[in-house]
Amino acid sequence: MLPALYAAAAGMEAQQNHLDALSNDIANVSTTGYKSLRVDFHDLLYQSAGRGGGPGVLTGSGAASALFGRNYEQGALEPTERPLDVALEGPGFIKVRDANGNEALTRDGSLCLSPDGRLRTSTGQLLEPNVKIPAGVDPSEVEIAPDGTVTAAGRRVGQISVVTVANPDGLEPEGENLFRQTAASGPLRAAQGTTVQQGALESSNVDIGTATVEMMNAQRGFQLTSKAIQTQDEVLAVANGVKR
Repeated sequence: MLPALYAAAAGMEAQQNHLDALSNDIANVSTTGYKSLRVDFHDLLYQSAGRGGGPGVLTGSGAASALFGRNYEQGALEPTERPLDVALEGPGFIKVRDANGNEALTRDGSLCLSPDGRLRTSTGQLLEPNVKIPAGVDPSEVEIAPDGTVTAAGRRVGQISVVTVANPDGLEPEGENLFRQTAASGPLRAAQGTTVQQGALESSNVDIGTATVEMMNAQRGFQLTSKAIQTQDEVLAVANGVKR
């Protein structure tokens, strides 16, 4: 009976992890450039059923969930008409510097100017390399070409660096919609075929309808596994009473 209890507990944990991932997705449904989480389930170890189980009969130890990275499908591009907003059309990331001065990656193109005129993200990360708008130039005079070239009042002032990696699932999330390159992701390289669209932002790729349905299913799964634990507890209580 105890193996059945452990299997049900493993199922509860798997469903709870799934609920956590879905909750995170739904919370970020309005986050610019957010990529939804991918969760999958796999069986735990099987073992012989033992006495009375018959030859070749195996019993499982339940299921577990695992985070398999993110869904990097393109989100919808929403026009904003703000000259400093940019959206990436195609794979890749904008390269920035985080608060610790380390290189980081983001799909959030809601840019603004720092006090000294450098382009930065809405959460404060400066573009890498720096792109500085000369003093006295109004944002309406800033133009950003599809290849990321930035001109201010007709003068070239820099370029938005758009990069990618061989294995995006290997990127490590840092919070604030940032990712960090790791050995598992592979080195940074220039994104091929990706264009920068000025005056637009990429929406989150979370489908709220699908996420809501999946959350309802995960909640039902959690309730069923918790009911299985309750049933096993009742059976054990009866068995203990018989033994006395």
